[in-house]
Amino acid sequence: MSSTERSHARQVLDAIVKAYDVRGTVPDQLNADVAHALGVGFARFANAPRILVGRDMRPTGPELAEAFIRGVLEQGVDVVDLGLASTDLVYFAAGKLDAPGAMFTASHNPAQYNGAKFCLAGARAVGQDTGLEDIKEIAANVLDGHGPLPATRPGSSSTRNMLSAFADHVMSFIDASSMHPLRVVADTANGMGGLVVPAVFERLPQLTLEVMYGELDGTFPNHPADPLQPANQRDLQARVVSGGFDVGLAFDGDADRVFVVDETGRGLSGSTTTALLAAAMLRAHPGATVLHNLICSKAVPEVIREHGGVPVRTKVGHSFIKEIMAQTNAVFGGEHSAHYYFRDNYGADSGLIASLIVLSEISRADTVLSVVRKPFERYSASGEINTQVDDQIAVMARVAEAFAGEAQDRLDGLTVDCGSWWFNLRPSNTEPLLRLNLEASTRDDCNQRVAEVLALVTSV
Repeated sequence: MSSTERSHARQVLDAIVKAYDVRGTVPDQLNADVAHALGVGFARFANAPRILVGRDMRPTGPELAEAFIRGVLEQGVDVVDLGLASTDLVYFAAGKLDAPGAMFTASHNPAQYNGAKFCLAGARAVGQDTGLEDIKEIAANVLDGHGPLPATRPGSSSTRNMLSAFADHVMSFIDASSMHPLRVVADTANGMGGLVVPAVFERLPQLTLEVMYGELDGTFPNHPADPLQPANQRDLQARVVSGGFDVGLAFDGDADRVFVVDETGRGLSGSTTTALLAAAMLRAHPGATVLHNLICSKAVPEVIREHGGVPVRTKVGHSFIKEIMAQTNAVFGGEHSAHYYFRDNYGADSGLIASLIVLSEISRADTVLSVVRKPFERYSASGEINTQVDDQIAVMARVAEAFAGEAQDRLDGLTVDCGSWWFNLRPSNTEPLLRLNLEASTRDDCNQRVAEVLALVTSV
């Protein structure tokens, strides 16, 4: 690599190292040289005798993971190659084997992207303020030719298949003997759910599983692996209805998130699923603390209190939730974006664990999901509305001033609680956008209040 290319690569690190992970297009932003430099950086930062490495099904994964592993080995650190894996499998392995982990994935991003998620031993989160900046700085020095010298003796590499142990771990969250016969269809979107979902469901012979788009194919030939977008759930919703299934499960590309669809083809919001899971976890752990991020429905803390739990409100983002989970010993945490975290999963999130608990709750209620969901759905929500603005801080200040008489906080952006309705307005970490989430008692009131807040956001 020439000096000009090195300088360019150093600048690229600023673009691809995000708040919680590394993500960029291949090969112009993320390539083998950058992956190698990140391997050196992570080995130095983690300061551990061995590092676990997994990857998703993207075609660029093998080359990037191989380069990363080379960087780790050069620093005298051993590597355990987990091969193809879901992100929650890597988190499990980091907890079970008590070793740092790196997962090569771009999650729900399109095929031209790849990236990496890092965790320390015990699946402890690595984010912008908890190591990513350190890793980036070391990687930048490597790319500039000023990185740390290789170790006198390189590390050794081995492979390990953790799929069966992971499936057993997921099963430990439910009483399999109490599960009723259910027909389940899972849309794994050609992502890593195609590997891990069947491995778990084969342990539940009373359940019938159909997998849609189960082939591991990082070109995503059927639809994007982003179930947060309603269009990407349509195939699943149609199949639930046409096939007479009890439940539909929509996984993202690295299978750490799941969206749930009831037997009528209607999807549950992340807030509804969070509330349902919170009720289940509090039945098993009376009086426990449960976390929810601040864009979850008000129904979530209400349900937590009604079930004897202690609700704790957090910022948006997995590194924040994992940190607060450790501090409060919370049994569970949920995000509106369909990340669900479990204390007994090393504080990490898992779409599969969430899925099994939902199925267990349907069995326990001995009725259909469209009935089970009703007590947890109490308000009308706007969904996330993004608006491009020139000055995020100035706009939030203007909105705050307009609602000066109402309760406000700045935990994450601006939250204003007007009693019968509330909203959160927070800046994007990566784009000149403000994200609005609003909730009100009725759909008409919600629509009216959205128009009111957006008028303030867009006024010059």
